[in-house]
Amino acid sequence: MRRNELGRWLVLGVVLAGLAIPWFLWGSATIVAGLPVWLWWHVGWMVLASAVFWVFTQRAWGIGVETDGGGRGSRGTGLTDPDRARDRQPGGDPP
Repeated sequence: MRRNELGRWLVLGVVLAGLAIPWFLWGSATIVAGLPVWLWWHVGWMVLASAVFWVFTQRAWGIGVETDGGGRGSRGTGLTDPDRARDRQPGGDPP
């Protein structure tokens, strides 16, 4: 399931990146509410991209990077587990 989820997020990212530039509005001089329509496109795109990124951070942060399937920290629990955080020495993870 994680592999399918990774594929869906990749496709969504490519689509969002493709929609970042409104190719179909080039040369359009249409004005809406005092601003060019292409500027409104960017405002809407930024709102959509922000919402998608927020959902990504809540549901799939680390997908494709972490191999243990735990979805938390660099080794499964990381600093999200307070007991483990106390046991760690300063300086980060060992090589």
